[in-house]
Amino acid sequence: MIENTPIVRKLGAFVALSDPELSVLASLHKRRRTFVAGRDLVHQGQSDQAAYILASGWACSYKLLEDGQRQIVDFQIPGDFLGLRSVLLYVSDHSIEPVTDIEVTEIHVADLLDAFARTPRLATAFLWVASRDEAMVVEHLVDVGRRNAAERTAHFLLELGSRLALVGMGSREGYGCPLTQYHLADALGLSAVHVNRVLRQLRESGLVTFRDAHVEFHDYGRLADFANFDPEYLDHAGPVLA
Repeated sequence: MIENTPIVRKLGAFVALSDPELSVLASLHKRRRTFVAGRDLVHQGQSDQAAYILASGWACSYKLLEDGQRQIVDFQIPGDFLGLRSVLLYVSDHSIEPVTDIEVTEIHVADLLDAFARTPRLATAFLWVASRDEAMVVEHLVDVGRRNAAERTAHFLLELGSRLALVGMGSREGYGCPLTQYHLADALGLSAVHVNRVLRQLRESGLVTFRDAHVEFHDYGRLADFANFDPEYLDHAGPVLA
């Protein structure tokens, strides 16, 4: 049932979806595909592609530099869109790689535009999602530019937890997380050795432990204060459009 999916949980934080809107959203879920971990489903510079809604698993969007270094722009979790901006701009400015095996819904641009025409409030909800993603990119710029290594790591783990909580996959106690220290390094602009050192520092300070694919918050409030984490930019508690 579409009502219990991560995408409905996510859009439902902004718009109280009606039955007709849920029906239109369900009609977008006609083409289901699976991709294996480590094999790009979207390549930087690719054109004439589809967009996707991530149903299960984790993915990452990244830019590859000429010297082979990788900067992970963001991670995608169930309920997130993959390649939505690129399909509207016709050329992808980044690559998308599954972190785990994933299942997605493939959406062609014609179907997306038709859904927007039939249900303008659904288009508004998609705009909210895009605006929220942009707000996260701004925070990531602040992470890399102004927060020290421990603060940016803590902020990143808190942001992931807040995003996962929205789709019923996390809480203030913690969440499952398949990312490696190499993923964190490429996202945070640190070396894997530095990430390891920072995670040990946060653990020994009694704040958070990231081990065996699980993040455990020991003192959520103190960790949020340490990272100066204010979830307002994620807009989870904003007004729901009736």
